[in-house]
Amino acid sequence: MNTTSTSRETTSDWSLLERIAQKDEVAFSALYDRYCALVFSTAKRILHRTGEAEEILQDVFYQVWCTAERFDQARGSLAGWLLVAARNRAISKLRRKADRTEELNENGVSLGVDMESHAAQELLLGKVRNVLASLPDGQREALECVYFEGMSHSEIARKTGQPPGTVKTRIRSAMDTLKKVLS
Repeated sequence: MNTTSTSRETTSDWSLLERIAQKDEVAFSALYDRYCALVFSTAKRILHRTGEAEEILQDVFYQVWCTAERFDQARGSLAGWLLVAARNRAISKLRRKADRTEELNENGVSLGVDMESHAAQELLLGKVRNVLASLPDGQREALECVYFEGMSHSEIARKTGQPPGTVKTRIRSAMDTLKKVLS
């Protein structure tokens, strides 16, 4: 392994963001390579359409380029922010389409993640799978509905027959568990 690839693997997200704030294209490229597949797969899992997922990917990373100096390490991980941003944009796009009464494509999609460090990705995915498997059924179902199906709290409440407050509590509890394990 040469020193370039070694330094790229050990460069933290936050040091890359500091360089991106100074408009360092090499740092931006490194961060993009590190997370583009994860952001794309999150958007595609919700939207089920490659072109729309690519738009979300571009929008999220454009925001990183334009606002890198505003990211606050104390508020959480960059990977978490990227995933939430992709998810929220994808859900917004779905809702806009639903408002226009367009039929949504319901086909499944496989997760095609190709991060720079495949071992780190597998470790993270393994942790997430283990946490999801250990959650009580109600928490896991609510979390899967909101993050993988793009459902709102009220939609989940109708689907499960639970009060909206219960759904919100289950999602919050599941997220707290995930945060503890992944931080």
